[in-house]
Amino acid sequence: MDTKTFIEKFADAVEIENPASLDENTPFRTLDEWSSLAYLSVIAMLDEEYDVQIENAEFRTLQTLGDLMRAVESKRG
Repeated sequence: MDTKTFIEKFADAVEIENPASLDENTPFRTLDEWSSLAYLSVIAMLDEEYDVQIENAEFRTLQTLGDLMRAVESKRG
């Protein structure tokens, strides 16, 4: 999976104007744009773009964009 593309899709889902400010070490929960609506948008994006569903309990353990990307990769096989 391409990191840049994943981050761009995340940024689009969360409505972040400058995805270049993000990298895989970014703790996404600390972003100003992060909210319960952003969470739902990311869950929908993961389902639509990657055909991956991440349960709430697992999602709560993820801290960075890299963590999220690795979780998606592991579910895709």
